[in-house]
Amino acid sequence: MAEKEHAHGGYRLYWVTWLWLLILTIFMIGFEVLHLPRLFLVLALVVFMLTKAAFIAGNFMHLRFERLNLIVMVVVGLLITGAVLFVLIYPDGLRVLQLSKAS
Repeated sequence: MAEKEHAHGGYRLYWVTWLWLLILTIFMIGFEVLHLPRLFLVLALVVFMLTKAAFIAGNFMHLRFERLNLIVMVVVGLLITGAVLFVLIYPDGLRVLQLSKAS
């Protein structure tokens, strides 16, 4: 049991990951408070969210210890799922936007 815990970093890895996620969350809140231009704010928040997702997937889902094939398969699956959802939701979003401008 000790060998397996040592190979994966033990609880220290989880606490360090949690600390980095907390720091990134504080930065995200800080960027919102700064009242930056909308485009810059959205891009910064997306970068922070993707970084947090990578931390979570790598450490809490243990993908950092897996082979590259599995990581690529998971990332490609997420990208395909995101693209399908975007294609399915985008027309409704445009319609709601047009209806809100017409009112």
